[in-house]
Amino acid sequence: MVLLLNKTLLYSTFEVDNFDSLDNAINSMAPSMVEYYLSDLSNGNEDAYLNKRNIQNSLCIGDYSLYIDYNEEIFLEIEDTKAEDLETGSLW
Repeated sequence: MVLLLNKTLLYSTFEVDNFDSLDNAINSMAPSMVEYYLSDLSNGNEDAYLNKRNIQNSLCIGDYSLYIDYNEEIFLEIEDTKAEDLETGSLW
């Protein structure tokens, strides 16, 4: 699932001024807090289309990935692990 995030809200949540500063802010926080903030930011957002050829920079945090494109829009990709958990292996 890919979501378009509000850039101002993201920056104020992590108390940074730009995308490049996010890496340092995220690394100085507990992973559970980072995932909580990203989960909270994703609530209420609809799926968006991300052309991966337009990605300028990216950050990967567990099941979450942040991307900034050349239009300065920030996307959050959440890996869907629930579908994988429901599948069972073959007995043969």
